[in-house]
Amino acid sequence: MEATHQYDAREAGTMLDEILALVATGEEVIISKAGEPVAKVVPLAGKVLRTAPGTLREPVDFAEDFDDMSVDPGFAGAFGILPDAGDAGDAGDAGDAN
Repeated sequence: MEATHQYDAREAGTMLDEILALVATGEEVIISKAGEPVAKVVPLAGKVLRTAPGTLREPVDFAEDFDDMSVDPGFAGAFGILPDAGDAGDAGDAGDAN
């Protein structure tokens, strides 16, 4: 990975929090003195926060029916996603009350 951010040593001293935030997300930062690079700040192995899309190491596979509610209609009915068998009769009764 090539460093995309470069700061002069004096500037880096005042912007340390911003530099650490960049490094925490996987960026590398070059610190220079009099225009010459003298140091590279890199993330620790295994400590990188993977927040950007597409940064997982392996693809995530979902089963074709991962969102199929027919497996447990009681669960879906409890959250109003699918009507429960007992709800069908109640809906007609509510209409008669008016």
